[in-house]
Amino acid sequence: DNLLWISWHDSAWIPILNPTNVMDYFQSTTNPFYDRTCNNEIVKMQRLNMEHLNNLTGLEYMLLHVQEPILYVIRKQHRHSAAVVTPLADFYIIAGVVYQAPDLGSVINSRISTTVNHLQGAFDEARTYSRYHPSKGYWWEFKETESKDEDEKKAQKKSSKEKAKEESGSMFQRHRVNVLLADLAKKFPL
Repeated sequence: DNLLWISWHDSAWIPILNPTNVMDYFQSTTNPFYDRTCNNEIVKMQRLNMEHLNNLTGLEYMLLHVQEPILYVIRKQHRHSAAVVTPLADFYIIAGVVYQAPDLGSVINSRISTTVNHLQGAFDEARTYSRYHPSKGYWWEFKETESKDEDEKKAQKKSSKEKAKEESGSMFQRHRVNVLLADLAKKFPL
């Protein structure tokens, strides 16, 4: 289940959120981001001070950053000892709505996907402007397409010599065709 695409809020708490009660808000039973098997629940059930979390090992949540009145950042981490913790996820609360912060891999994946999509669009559009003719090779044609009537008028104006000259091959093409025909004649004699 990907938690990056969901959010959660409790409308009753939003007007009274502050740094002293934001962890109670986050620990609500309806919050899908909160794991009820964490050390915070053990400390809460035993009515101990939250500073006792430093003595326990396992999963815990801590208030990482506060920017009153609208932003709170909560970290989910695994405590190995009093001094060693491994961050697992970060959650942020903006105007009372809880979101999971994306990890670096998700951000990079999203950015790369967006970039590749835009590059594909650019290549598709560039392909519409490229032209090829055997006698001329490749070139770019950026002018707007002309109407068929104008094309017909231009075609009528061309003389038969110009058409023959345009359609005739280059010296390279003539030489290459002769080589290919000679090669075929060797392979398949009459």
